[in-house]
Amino acid sequence: MKVVTKVQELPSACAFVPTMGALHAGHASLFTLAKSYSENVVASIFVNPLQFESARDLALYPRTPEVDIEIAEAAGVTHLWLPNFHDIYPEGFTTLSAGPIGDIYEGASRPGHFDGVVTVVRRFFDLLKPKYAIFGEKDFQQLFLIKTIAAGVEIVTAPTFREPDGMAASSRNARLTPEGRVAAAVIFSALNGASSEDQLRQMLATEPLFQLDYADFIDEVDFTHAHGGTQNVRAIVAGWINGVRLIDNMRMELRA
Repeated sequence: MKVVTKVQELPSACAFVPTMGALHAGHASLFTLAKSYSENVVASIFVNPLQFESARDLALYPRTPEVDIEIAEAAGVTHLWLPNFHDIYPEGFTTLSAGPIGDIYEGASRPGHFDGVVTVVRRFFDLLKPKYAIFGEKDFQQLFLIKTIAAGVEIVTAPTFREPDGMAASSRNARLTPEGRVAAAVIFSALNGASSEDQLRQMLATEPLFQLDYADFIDEVDFTHAHGGTQNVRAIVAGWINGVRLIDNMRMELRA
C-alpha cells in the first residue's frame, strides 16, 4: 500500500472510499467491496472541518493514524490518500449547497453539515476522477445527497456494517462510556422490532440514557414522510447518548 499526500500520485478510474479516519471494521468492509470493482482501491483520510457544526465536535473527533494505516492495508487498500486542507480547499473555493433535503433531519440538527459533505465529496471527485465511489448505507441521508452530485461517478451502496449486538459501526462509538455502549443497543432493537413510528418512539423511550432527536418513517425515494401507500419505507433515527450523536436506519414494511 502506498501512502500519498498528492492526488497526482493516485490512479484515476479507481474505486474510491472517502473516510475521516478512525477506521474500524465497517470501513474495512467498504475497502473489501471496493476491491471487487477495481484493482486500484484509493481510500482518503481527511477530517473535513466544513461538515462539523461546532469546533468542539471537530476537536473531539477521534484520530488514530497508526491503526488506520494497518486497517487500510489489511483490507486491500492500494493507495491511502492523506490530503491537506489547502489541497482540498484552495483559496477562493466555492461551497456547494445540499438543497432542501440537506436542511431536514440531520441537516436541521446540524446546520450546514450537508453543505460541507457535498462540497468535500465533489472536490474529491473532481480531483481524483474515480470510476466508482463506495458509501455505506448507515449515513442514509448523506448517501442520498451524494448521489445528486455524483456527475459521472458510479455510487456503490454498501449495507450498514453492524457490531454483534446490531449497533451500526461508527467512529463515534469509541466515545461512549461502557454503560452508554450497552444502552445504545436500544436503537437497533427498536428498528428491528417496531412496525410503526409510534412503536419505534415508544421502544426508544425505554432507554433513559437515549435522548431522542427524531424517529420517523420516510419514503426513501424522496425523503417525504411515509404514509399508508408508500412503497419504499425507511425508518430513520437519531439521538444522543453520553453527548455522542448516534444515527441509524432500516428498511421497513409499513403496517396498520
